Amino acid sequence: QVQLVESGGNLVQAGGSLRLSCAASRSTSSFLFMGWHRQAPGKERESVAIIFGGGTTNYAASVKGRFTISRDDAKNTVYLQMDSLTPEDTAVYYCNAREIMSSYWGQGTQVTVSS
Repeated sequence: QVQLVESGGNLVQAGGSLRLSCAASRSTSSFLFMGWHRQAPGKERESVAIIFGGGTTNYAASVKGRFTISRDDAKNTVYLQMDSLTPEDTAVYYCNAREIMSSYWGQGTQVTVSS
């Protein structure tokens, strides 16, 4: 069983930055891809950013140019650098790791952006 532990969520003012971390209990390079999702109150969970095994990244249109996903395989950790945050970015952020037949989720970390 894979464990994912997120950290880095916090309260920040609009225009500020945060870096989220997701520590995996297994090599991050072993997954098909890993990503960050978020869920705001009353809304469905949505994909924010994905990094594939080969390093290719993909972003939701709403965060492109502001968020950066990266991976440190030596530390088994995936990061989400979030810049120019807006109140619309307020949500619980979840880390996800995918294999062919399995999907793993972390417990989530709260990001709150005040105006």
